[in-house]
Amino acid sequence: MDYKAYLVEENEGSFSGSIQNLPKPSLDEGKVIIKVNYSSLNYKDALAATGVRGIAKFYPFVPGIDLAGEIFESSSSKFDVGDKVLATGYKIGMSEFGGFGEIVHLPSEWVLKMPMNLTFEKAMSYGTAGITAAACVKKIVDAGIEKKLPILVSGSTGGVGSVAVGVLSLLGYEVHAITSKVDEEKFLLKMGASKVLLKDDFMKEPTKPLDKGLYGGAVDVVGGDMLAKIISMTSNHGVVSCCGNVGGAIFSSSVFPFILRGVQLSGIDSAESSLSLKKELWNLLANDWSINLQSQTRIINIDAIDDEITKILNGDQIGRVVIKHGE
Repeated sequence: MDYKAYLVEENEGSFSGSIQNLPKPSLDEGKVIIKVNYSSLNYKDALAATGVRGIAKFYPFVPGIDLAGEIFESSSSKFDVGDKVLATGYKIGMSEFGGFGEIVHLPSEWVLKMPMNLTFEKAMSYGTAGITAAACVKKIVDAGIEKKLPILVSGSTGGVGSVAVGVLSLLGYEVHAITSKVDEEKFLLKMGASKVLLKDDFMKEPTKPLDKGLYGGAVDVVGGDMLAKIISMTSNHGVVSCCGNVGGAIFSSSVFPFILRGVQLSGIDSAESSLSLKKELWNLLANDWSINLQSQTRIINIDAIDDEITKILNGDQIGRVVIKHGE
């Protein structure tokens, strides 16, 4: 049995992807084979597809760090054939062929049964970006951050940022969304933002060691200078959830926000989170934190993935791109 997948190959240092038919793997002990119904495009997938070092462990390779589908074969007592499941993170799309294929062969301990209120399509409209956003929001909620001051969200038109805006708004927070895309104010207001801040305006003044504490907390997807600015403007006992570095991996801050205001900087790594935390996050997104993502989600076939990879790498992607597999 063969299956269709987007296979990335290396030729003399150049990387290119194409749709190919691959043989179904044999089932290993402790693993499951999943028939993938839906997956999604994430920034890490685009990096793997273009050969950025440190993402995929080898080539040829099938990217895709998240997926939703049905158990096709199982060597685990936890899963039966036909079970609806989803999987995100760990080494999916890095050292194991990922969700850009119609079949995946994964360790059973990386896989979760689908929450009752989720469909395959809705699960992947969240995808890794969605549970990363949920993990960021959970840090803010668990710290008991009150709703007296707004919460900042940077990179707000992307997958993580837009979901964070929607969930925070649903929970009753006033959300100020930072974006470099001047034409996306309407999109962000529809997602639940109370105010849209243009990145250039927000970053116009030099970052101070300690600025006015205008925000109760933040979800930062950008990193770099943006993160430093956000920390300096976070009020007493606020929480800044940090989960991205598109604006730079290095930032310069002072200790003042931390020792004078008790600001917490919380790093978020949803990929390697425990399965129990992922289960909790998925249940929140399926129930109390469920938001409507239809207006910000586009469904494509895997044949159209090249253009979408280019868009996300150029910073032109808005919302979420979901891949539907099969006919």
